[in-house]
Amino acid sequence: MPRTMIEPFRIKSIEPIRMTTPQERLAMLEAAKLNVFKLRAEDVLLDWLTDSGTGAMSSAQWAAIMLGDESYAGAKSFFRLEAVLQNITGMAHFIPTHQGRAAEKVLFSAVCKQGELVLNNSHFDTTRANLEFNGVEAVDLVIEEGLHPSLIHPFKGNIDLARVEATLKAEGHRIPFGMITVTNNTGGGQPVSMANLRAYSALLKRYGKPLIMDVCRFAENAMFIKLREDGYQDTPVRAICQEMFSYADGATMSAKKDALVNMGGFIMLRGDEWLDPVRNMLILTEGFPTYGGLAGRDLEAMAVGLEEGMDESYLRYRLRTAEYLGEKLEAAGVGFVKPTGGHAVYIDARTVLPDMPVAHYPAWALCNALYLEGGIRGVEIGSVMFGKHQEDGSETYHSMELVRLAFPRRMYTQSHFDFAGEVIAEVKAKAKEIRGVKIVKQSKYLRHFTAELDWV
Repeated sequence: MPRTMIEPFRIKSIEPIRMTTPQERLAMLEAAKLNVFKLRAEDVLLDWLTDSGTGAMSSAQWAAIMLGDESYAGAKSFFRLEAVLQNITGMAHFIPTHQGRAAEKVLFSAVCKQGELVLNNSHFDTTRANLEFNGVEAVDLVIEEGLHPSLIHPFKGNIDLARVEATLKAEGHRIPFGMITVTNNTGGGQPVSMANLRAYSALLKRYGKPLIMDVCRFAENAMFIKLREDGYQDTPVRAICQEMFSYADGATMSAKKDALVNMGGFIMLRGDEWLDPVRNMLILTEGFPTYGGLAGRDLEAMAVGLEEGMDESYLRYRLRTAEYLGEKLEAAGVGFVKPTGGHAVYIDARTVLPDMPVAHYPAWALCNALYLEGGIRGVEIGSVMFGKHQEDGSETYHSMELVRLAFPRRMYTQSHFDFAGEVIAEVKAKAKEIRGVKIVKQSKYLRHFTAELDWV
């Protein structure tokens, strides 16, 4: 039996990528103010900045685009996608948005009040920013194992139930709902177990609080449950997904991940309590309830992509891809979040730059080094993204300094990952040459997207 897991698809269309020299990359990075977000995509060799909306759609999805009903109200494409989502989630109400952060903005603006508090395993950047913009405190309660990159645990995305209950007892009057992110992006793309979901849902219900799941990567999470959790090895991924959703009262999703589309998102609600305020906010900010900021063709592509995203051969290949690059890093002596997640590998910058002060932003510095050495664009998940610039001029720093290499779906082949492993090993060998950075310009929210930096 062959040991190599091949891509479970054939390539039907290609896009050329441009080779650049180290000298060119240095000039382009400095012109971008040392912020890889500001680079032109054409100047990047392997673009692993994000897996959000960057993947390749299938022939079936492209065919579905031609079926898009572009009617302003009541388009048949809406009802086709609604039926798919109702089957997967068991929830009655589908509210489309143009992407995940729009779903967060609509939901939080409609149901949250200033001074409230929302629990999560770990809020990702836009989730946290949308809550804080509304004056809501975002509290991360991932289990202790999830805070230590080198520790092995099958479900490092689990929420700490004891800390949840303590917070509910102390601050329950401030909590409109609990959240959980599957998989946990901030903590390394780590999955949440079914047992943890079930117990968290029951705990919230005892205190009269609904559960909202952030389900950008629900299918990857379901595959981890199938592979790692007792009692699910023979359960189809679709059935695992349906059980996961059964414990939630609502969900937000950036469909640009596990729905395999380039644009789209949604809110799902089980009951009617929030439906009117959510739809009213949708009309104000996104569009009519049956398109919500999307074209009919986007709705059609999403309906197909949700089904394809639960295909088990694809999911096995997807998870194995991250594992494969992790093996390359292990061989090179580069630390990373273990075990590898579903959509990305998260390099622990402290294992490459142990002597760099956190004030010089080691994960950001490593991110720049990967681009300079091999044209690889990743993203910092560290103190630029999650740190805070205080009014007195001081800085608070994040507990982890990670570089996320997030893989667009169905885009890159094994040779690209072999090349990346070689580049990362070379960066590790040249670690003493890597320069730290300082922030010279930043915004109040989501500063990593637009910040300007300089060498220390």
